[in-house]
Amino acid sequence: MVKRLITRYFKRRQLLAHAALKQRYLVIDLELTGLDAKQHEIVSLAWVVIENQCIKMSQSQHLINKEVKNLAQSPVYHGINNDNVAAGQSLHSILEHLSEHFTDCILVFHNAMLDWGFLKPALKNANITTRPKLILCTLQIEKKRLQHQGVEIKQDDLTLNECRNRYELPSYHCHHALTDAQATAELFLAQCHQISSGRGLKVRELV
Repeated sequence: MVKRLITRYFKRRQLLAHAALKQRYLVIDLELTGLDAKQHEIVSLAWVVIENQCIKMSQSQHLINKEVKNLAQSPVYHGINNDNVAAGQSLHSILEHLSEHFTDCILVFHNAMLDWGFLKPALKNANITTRPKLILCTLQIEKKRLQHQGVEIKQDDLTLNECRNRYELPSYHCHHALTDAQATAELFLAQCHQISSGRGLKVRELV
């Protein structure tokens, strides 16, 4: 156990020292029935890959959980109805597919606390023990950047749309997991280039 923890520590330390723009990233977004991981469900999950600073939409996925028991307001917010759910996949299958990327990608979320808060127990319940290399959060990257500039952060200043607006990125119709994953990927690249200012950027500067 101790040996495993030490190995994990040194791997993380080495990764943090690597060039950020040369890493491979998996940008993930979840659609949920609510915000409480103990009582709400994952409706769908989408991801896109960033490689060599390019968003590889050809490697994107959007998978719907066919085991959702109560869609709640998902048909209104996400456009996912019972027919979509019936044509979906088991959550275990979706999580297995997702976890295959953990060994070669850094995970990126907008609001990792929320999304990883659902994914982590779901992976545990599915007996999937593969750990991600590292988890980054565009919301936290933006919060840290604004605080460093001495900017007062107001309510809703850290939503995905508001963060994108600061980089003059186009507005998307959100509340669709694949669209939001792409929007987060674009924001992440914009943040990386803004922070680097033309110099080398280490992964540790994004944590």
